[in-house]
Amino acid sequence: MRILGIDPGLHTTGYGFIEGEGLGVRLIEAGFIRTNPKDNLPVRLGHIHRAVNKIIGKFKPEVLVLEKLYAHWKHPTTAYILGYARGMVCLAAEENNIEVFEYAATRIKKALVGNGHASKLQMQRMIQGLLSLKTMPEPPDVSDALALCIGHSYIATKKL
Repeated sequence: MRILGIDPGLHTTGYGFIEGEGLGVRLIEAGFIRTNPKDNLPVRLGHIHRAVNKIIGKFKPEVLVLEKLYAHWKHPTTAYILGYARGMVCLAAEENNIEVFEYAATRIKKALVGNGHASKLQMQRMIQGLLSLKTMPEPPDVSDALALCIGHSYIATKKL
């Protein structure tokens, strides 16, 4: 299975692309898309959309995996700004006829670490180990995207 995981954000959007099934996966590429905070919102969203389309064109994933939107009631602005970035990713997936899967962060953490409330550091270490990386993936948006990929691969194979 060819899986593209994306952790969307207006400033930094992490992505990871893997191949394989279950936990037997290999990393093809991981990285991030950055937007310029000085640009206006439409310019930043356009940049994310074009970059995701380019990544999709390069790797031809079978599926795209996103984290379900979660926002704390004290920070509603975060939710809708994140929603804009997610919208650009979903639009790119639709334009390229790629099925989108969404998982709660707690489900991915439980599948990979066994604890739905694992810390970012625990997740980064698990991703590092599963992919036999020499260093932890940075920034955390990249490890989050890779966790989505591996989590989907594992969940889809195990039918959890």
